[in-house]
Amino acid sequence: MNKVSVFGGGAWGRALAFALAEKNEVRIISRRDIGPLLEPLNQSLVALNCAPIMQVSHKEALDAQYFVMAIATSALREWLAVAHLPQEIKILCASKGIESGSGAFVSDIMEERIAHKSIAYLCGPSFASEVVHSLPCALVIHSRNLELSREFGTLMPHFIKTYVSPDVVGGEVAGAYKNVIAIAGGICDGLAFGMNAKASLLARGLVEMSRFGEHFGAKMETFLGLSGAGDLFLTSNSTMSRNYRVGLGLAQGKAINEILKELGEVAEGVITAKAITEIGQRENIYTPIAREINLIINGKNVRESSKALMA
Repeated sequence: MNKVSVFGGGAWGRALAFALAEKNEVRIISRRDIGPLLEPLNQSLVALNCAPIMQVSHKEALDAQYFVMAIATSALREWLAVAHLPQEIKILCASKGIESGSGAFVSDIMEERIAHKSIAYLCGPSFASEVVHSLPCALVIHSRNLELSREFGTLMPHFIKTYVSPDVVGGEVAGAYKNVIAIAGGICDGLAFGMNAKASLLARGLVEMSRFGEHFGAKMETFLGLSGAGDLFLTSNSTMSRNYRVGLGLAQGKAINEILKELGEVAEGVITAKAITEIGQRENIYTPIAREINLIINGKNVRESSKALMA
């Protein structure tokens, strides 16, 4: 049985640990004690005759064949600097977003420390709350090393179907940008603009994110598949999406700090909206939805922003 260590004890990290525990011995690392949160997952695993997930120290976690990264993009660079990961490593990165300030993609940050042939990136429509109930989903494992993508695919449970893709940039742009469009989706529904407006928003959002990605060499087919359209439609239409809930709060006139405090979790789209806006200005890429979401987050009236988009 393979040993897999998951870095990150948030909802997505725990969900991936649960999924991988069907076929593997899984350990999870978190800065806080997540024992009570693991208990119901381990009860389900025992019922399935699978070994329970163990929370271990960082040192113990390094004794594994495979690693999964599920920590916030905003903390990724700092974490990698002190992680002391082994030279020979196989790592699946499930972090999404664009670094604020630098505008660095996740792969830029990861590949400063780890060879690209050793890294794969997990993308696609996947709410953590459904994964921990073993509900079926399909995901894409992006990597410049397709053999590594297929290898990680073999570790996945029966209820997750995986595809592989060499388009790393497309996968991570889609995974980051959809969070911004999800905030817009929450605003649209919060203002009761109707289904016509929502369909228009998501269609134009898909065009906007693909235009942004293609500027950096991404492939259009990525945005039409699970990593793009699939994840976009999921996160823009459900209160299970943290970014969608941010949009609902903004539509109610709440300040972003109040919304994030109520949320109690990271909403990557808030930081990503700013990063995309800055990159768009620097690279002369047309990003009207991301720009307006960034303005709303910083205090612009939501109805004024909707008028600007219609104009």
